Amino acid sequence: MLSDKGVLENALRVIKEKPELFEALLEYERTGKLPKITYKKRVNFTIDSEIFREFRNYCEKRGLNMSNLIERFMEKQIHD
Repeated sequence: MLSDKGVLENALRVIKEKPELFEALLEYERTGKLPKITYKKRVNFTIDSEIFREFRNYCEKRGLNMSNLIERFMEKQIHD
């Protein structure tokens, strides 16, 4: 079982890593309703139309999700 200090440390870590969860709990306390928490962010950027067409065809032929593939690429770029 976690000590009081361990519980506090875990809570502070979660608040730092996922502030939207803490804000959702505050909203629930205030209104009695739990808001929808979304972990995804819609983005808008410009890329070459030919590259996009080829990428879309590539993903369709292989049954891949374009968003997930781009997300994994971005993670790899950040963490390598």
